[in-house]
Amino acid sequence: MDYAGLPVKDIERYARVVQPGAWLVDGEQPMSTLLGSCVAVCLFDPQMKIGGINHFMLPDMGRSKYGDVDSMLSGNFAMEALLNALLIKGAKKIRLQAKAFGGGTIIDTDAGSLSIGMRNANFAKEWLTREGIPLRTSDFLGPWSRKIIFLPFNGEAFCKRLVTNMANAEVIAREERAYAETLKQKPKSADKKIELF
Repeated sequence: MDYAGLPVKDIERYARVVQPGAWLVDGEQPMSTLLGSCVAVCLFDPQMKIGGINHFMLPDMGRSKYGDVDSMLSGNFAMEALLNALLIKGAKKIRLQAKAFGGGTIIDTDAGSLSIGMRNANFAKEWLTREGIPLRTSDFLGPWSRKIIFLPFNGEAFCKRLVTNMANAEVIAREERAYAETLKQKPKSADKKIELF
């Protein structure tokens, strides 16, 4: 489909949604995600006309007391997974360009601690610098949640800052906390004995 000339709100209807812990690479279909304190990085190869986006919650996820971890939610895993998926499709690292968004502070945190959003934003910038991938555009931090639309075939990204009121801040924060809490729960299979033979 040709998305040229369509308003962003119409393009959004065709977009594939990228959830926390996920990434997507394509050369045709638009992608979208909704961010609170999370960060999304868009990578684009202008010669191949292919791109991808990820969505991560924390720079690095530690293990729970049960020893399990959902590494897909961590920035270090999400960035490597996105980069490798693009390379498999024929992109070249030397041609990649980045756009990155998120890291908002949608609920108050302790003033003495570095916010999760700031940690995510700093991680994304440091990772891109370390890998030699130029960050062309970014919109980090602030008291907003963000809706991101990414067009992988031409590298365009649209960022809509959403005014955060208590109602939608709580919804976003609740969704982010709910998934993070599942990492702390004891796996159901841990109660079952496994017999080796």
